[in-house]
Amino acid sequence: MTRLPYPGPAGDEAAAAVERRIADERGEVLAIYKMLMHAPQMADGWRALLTQVRRNADLPGLLRELVIMRVAALNGARYEAAHHRPIAIAEGLRPDQLTAVADPNLRAVAGDLFDNAAADVLSVTDSLTRDLRVDDHALARLADRLGPRQTVELVVTIGAYNMVSRFLVAFDINDEP
Repeated sequence: MTRLPYPGPAGDEAAAAVERRIADERGEVLAIYKMLMHAPQMADGWRALLTQVRRNADLPGLLRELVIMRVAALNGARYEAAHHRPIAIAEGLRPDQLTAVADPNLRAVAGDLFDNAAADVLSVTDSLTRDLRVDDHALARLADRLGPRQTVELVVTIGAYNMVSRFLVAFDINDEP
């Protein structure tokens, strides 16, 4: 059971418009957005940010989903992991990689499971999620590999999905109502 009840129907036209935008973009209003509808203006800003991260960034989908699945594991956000697992597989992550990423104790190194780019992405994701800092050398390697734009998009993705997972955990959202 969530820590707050889900709100009832939108109380005004502005809130109803936010719900329609979410449903139009996402196909439905998932539990996370239902909880966000306690503050419709926040739900709308959230929708806009996450749409940019997931649909309009140049960062490869495989790396994006690797970040999302790792952040979900580190923060204990089961809902996030369950919703993104099929997306991660569709983007090219293998089941053995997803199993490894789900282990909070993973120390990814390039090798059989991950190439150099994925290992660096996991290292930076772990650093930013756990310590709020990233090693200068790790960030420089990523910038050399990805370029400035995708490096910025990567860091935004890590931050955005830390926001998502922490919201889910704070309100104990684990499934659809």
